Amino acid sequence: MSDTRYTPARAFRLKDVVQWDFETDVAIVGFGGAGACAAIEAADAGADVMVFELASASGGSTAMSSGEVYLGGNGGTRVQKACGFEDSTDNLYNFLMAAHGPQADEAKVRAYAEGAVEHFNWLVAHGVPFKDSFLDKRAIVALTDDGLLYTGSEKAWPFRDIAKPVPRGHNLQVEGDNGGPLLMKILTENVEQRKNIHVHYDTRTLCLIADENGDVHGVVVRIDMKERFVRARKGVVLCAGGFIMNKEMLQKYAPKLLRGNIPIGNPGDTGTGIQMGISVGGAAINMHEGFMTIPFYPPGNMTFGIFVNAMGQRFINEDAYHGRVGTFAIQQPGDRLYMVVAAEDYGNFDRKPFFNGDIVGTGETAEELEQELGFPPNSLAHTINFYSEHAAKGEDPLFHKSPQWLKPLNPPLVAIDATPERGAIFPCFTLGGLDTLPSGEVLMTDGTPIKGLYAAGRTAAGIPRRGDGYASGTSVGDATFSGRMAGKAAAARK
Repeated sequence: MSDTRYTPARAFRLKDVVQWDFETDVAIVGFGGAGACAAIEAADAGADVMVFELASASGGSTAMSSGEVYLGGNGGTRVQKACGFEDSTDNLYNFLMAAHGPQADEAKVRAYAEGAVEHFNWLVAHGVPFKDSFLDKRAIVALTDDGLLYTGSEKAWPFRDIAKPVPRGHNLQVEGDNGGPLLMKILTENVEQRKNIHVHYDTRTLCLIADENGDVHGVVVRIDMKERFVRARKGVVLCAGGFIMNKEMLQKYAPKLLRGNIPIGNPGDTGTGIQMGISVGGAAINMHEGFMTIPFYPPGNMTFGIFVNAMGQRFINEDAYHGRVGTFAIQQPGDRLYMVVAAEDYGNFDRKPFFNGDIVGTGETAEELEQELGFPPNSLAHTINFYSEHAAKGEDPLFHKSPQWLKPLNPPLVAIDATPERGAIFPCFTLGGLDTLPSGEVLMTDGTPIKGLYAAGRTAAGIPRRGDGYASGTSVGDATFSGRMAGKAAAARK
């Protein structure tokens, strides 16, 4: 029979603690990018730190990512400047606010915009390598060791009219999609070098320990099948990830993400950190939002195509970031989603597109493709012909696609099934979490901070708040930055 005394949904009462098995200044739950940075900053501020990690090694979701870090402002990072790009703090702020509004956290965005260059310098000082080179091509992730690329919708409407387009995706100097593992290797080495940080692997954090006022005093953990009581004199920092692996929470908070078929996260992304925060009165916000993408390139030529819904209508400018396209895609009515592209731009017919969709129709004319797919007369054909007529003039009156990606859809045409339920790849993750101050302090529903409790990374509702404005690197950037802020704040608590 399972022990029901310990659950993340209910804090253990301080008065029921018989003895403390461990005592430390700062207890950190989770050893991904956020937890590592929180531990380093807390330790460097003079605090004794204990890190509790469910897995047998560090990493979390950060190690599973591409490792891109979204950075800029303050005139630009070293890499941006070396590549000829200038970036102001207001420009970065304006983009992030537009991308993640209306629920964007103004204080957090401002703090990040003002601190992003310093954060870049901090990462470099701790051994994270970035090459001073620019990858000037449309890519999902950098498979080269180039240090800078566009990773969002900066050059696409409407964002190009709100903020000057500047590349901010900082890719670690490593070839292939290996930035996340390298970043965590470096951060882990930094943690291991500090004698006042003690890491416990294979450890499940069961619940918070709180007094009658809701103030947090520690955690209950399970090590070697035995419950241990950990006193945290200054605070607990929750860095336990999101809830993409918890179907019950997804159904309750973000059911649209259940249409995704590739959850992006680690097995520990079950929402326990969020549940622990809620157990002491913490507010969980933005829980309905998530990232859902359709990675329809490479090759970049696929961007010349158009997406259409079950009514044969376009719904997005296809030069937008693939996450924005994916978010709009799952909002469409009906159960059909197609990408229509000229055969010359599709390329090799023997190879499936990057998003794994099947070719379900071809046509020597728009009308022929329309008939083959079973659309009503002059529905899909009208969409294709209208688009091509204006593309020939370098314009897109409906969705303002950049002229760089505009050209008529000249037959023969190919239709690819992009419906997630029929095999198309739709990776996804959550963007909701505990409400926090920029310092990482967890807030109650009335805006009052909970004494002794902090959260960072995907356990908190951070900078990225909307899938349709997401840019690659904002999660890693936010996780490492917010982890640092929470670690420093916890160490400074009296």
